[in-house]
Amino acid sequence: MNIPINTAIACADGPCGQAIALILNPVSDQVTHLVVREPGLLGVEYLTPVEFVIECTSELIRLSCTKDELAELPPFMTTSYLPASAGSMLGYGTGVMPWPDLSMPSDLGFSHNTMPPDEVAIHRGAPVRAADGRIGAVEEFVVDPANNDITDVVLREGHLWNRQDVTIPVTYIDHIDDDIVYLTLNKHQIAALPALAVQRRSR
Repeated sequence: MNIPINTAIACADGPCGQAIALILNPVSDQVTHLVVREPGLLGVEYLTPVEFVIECTSELIRLSCTKDELAELPPFMTTSYLPASAGSMLGYGTGVMPWPDLSMPSDLGFSHNTMPPDEVAIHRGAPVRAADGRIGAVEEFVVDPANNDITDVVLREGHLWNRQDVTIPVTYIDHIDDDIVYLTLNKHQIAALPALAVQRRSR
């Protein structure tokens, strides 16, 4: 099963957004979640278990859940708040006097993702680096539907090839970190790999 990124998502009761990233466990080479973004400028991004995926094509990913069930999933991004420090924000204790009419700041908010700490997010277009430099960008991942193990990474068309898709077996992935896929092969070795047809199918 190929799981594309930046692809429309449909719940059991209709369109519900777009897949903007995949969440991977880089140790087990498994896809664990999709990040599904609701439509609209302020659409919420939900951490959606990959087990909800029932069908994938290049144009659409279908989920088994309803829109209401999707809305009950944890958000991918959340905001935490810290009490504002008057001393650090307004200059107390620093020898700098605050402006007399400056109001006290409210609590400080910062956003962070909610995925497990040992997992990584991969977006479409994330760089793929060969042993001797950048070789392309992530188009999608090929996943074994029996266990969600990654079997291949599909690269966008690159300068070394005259074909649409370049499929790299997972055995040639050295590691995945910080939205970058690192390969053990060099560019010449990758160019010599046989072209493999990308088969998109339902579970």
